[in-house]
Amino acid sequence: MKFSTSSLAIALGLVAAPAFAGGLAEPVADPVVPAAPVAVAPVVTGSDWTGGYVGAQLGYGQAETDDDPASFDEDGAIYGAQAGYNYDFGSFVLGGELDFTGTELGNDLTDIDGIARAKVRAGYDAGAFLPYLTAGYASAYTSEEIDGDDQFDGYLYGAGVDYAVSENIVVGAEVLQHEFEDVGAVDLDATTAAARVNYKF
Repeated sequence: MKFSTSSLAIALGLVAAPAFAGGLAEPVADPVVPAAPVAVAPVVTGSDWTGGYVGAQLGYGQAETDDDPASFDEDGAIYGAQAGYNYDFGSFVLGGELDFTGTELGNDLTDIDGIARAKVRAGYDAGAFLPYLTAGYASAYTSEEIDGDDQFDGYLYGAGVDYAVSENIVVGAEVLQHEFEDVGAVDLDATTAAARVNYKF
């Protein structure tokens, strides 16, 4: 029996078809292994302001009498030292401070030799910064007696900000308004602005 060329081609195609059919199957993909979760470090938003401190201050002051400005209206340098303690409640910081500030405020009648202060401070823990409000008691000492007295009590209020340069060194600035009543026959107001540096324990 004789086969034609076309018959031979058809026969070869039928034999090869099963082999090619197996090659048309879709490849099996490798299983995807999920990546292990990465731990995220907690973000620290504040600093610990708890602790005692001591330091020094240097600045400028201005004082005048309310009732009779002509009797006392002077300005000059101020300088002093302070000691205090803060307690950090988280975002709120509460503290107390004692300081004594010498002054160069005076005229021909008398000088304000110094001002002693006892203050309460309430601030916000903003990390390295601590903005705060303060208020308390003040006592002014004069070089000459006025109506038989050389010490005059009053109160103060103001604001400031501290900045933690390092764990132990804190710098800052503070502005205070003082009110002294009955300094002789008049009331005395004093404003001070000072740069401060503290060593924190």
